[in-house]
Amino acid sequence: MASLEEIKLFQTRPHPCSYLEDQQAVTIFIDPEASVDRSLYSQLSRQGFRRSGEHLYRPHCAQCSQCILTRIPVDQFEPNRSQRRNFKRNGDLRVEVSTQPDMALDYPLYERYITERHRDGDMFPPSQEQFRGFLSAEWGVTRFARFYEGETLIAVAVFDLLDDGLSAVYTFFDPSRDQRGLGKFAILWQVEYARSENLQHVYLGYWIKNCDKMNYKIQYRPLQLLIDQRWLTLR
Repeated sequence: MASLEEIKLFQTRPHPCSYLEDQQAVTIFIDPEASVDRSLYSQLSRQGFRRSGEHLYRPHCAQCSQCILTRIPVDQFEPNRSQRRNFKRNGDLRVEVSTQPDMALDYPLYERYITERHRDGDMFPPSQEQFRGFLSAEWGVTRFARFYEGETLIAVAVFDLLDDGLSAVYTFFDPSRDQRGLGKFAILWQVEYARSENLQHVYLGYWIKNCDKMNYKIQYRPLQLLIDQRWLTLR
């Protein structure tokens, strides 16, 4: 298994930023041929890397440092009033956790979610190949949490188990059930799942101050931000 010191890094050419208009982004990613396990993935996560499929990457923009990795410290987290109401509202849901995607169950919900919510994004149009390439990895760490209303699947939260926490990869849900606040509930549920597994953190991905679609992340307090390779706490 490759060690952190041995890993080769590659850098992309500048390309349009997915989050900030009129900005160019540069990304570094680890050698796709590197052998990755849970320990290495965990180390890279603590240093600001995220996963897309089997690619581990980190923003590396010369003129911009707005992408800040965030994580919730599980034992310190205190849900606010809105989050407590959300958790209670969704208390009737049944959750099952699997180590593998179920394409017959998961993909139709994913396809509907992307088509109705993210038609203007990079993941449209969705496909089964894109679904597998984006969400799955062969490192034995990925879990699929399925949320059921009765017998109906209404949401799926995909996350990875790390040595020190879990990494929230992506959540998709039935767009017609807005009143449930399923995106918020998926995060709250993952905090509780991490606590039950004696894990310290829930990694939420990057927060960008000037990107409205990212602002939901700072509603979870306290929140730790990775700034200049130091984890600082926002209360």
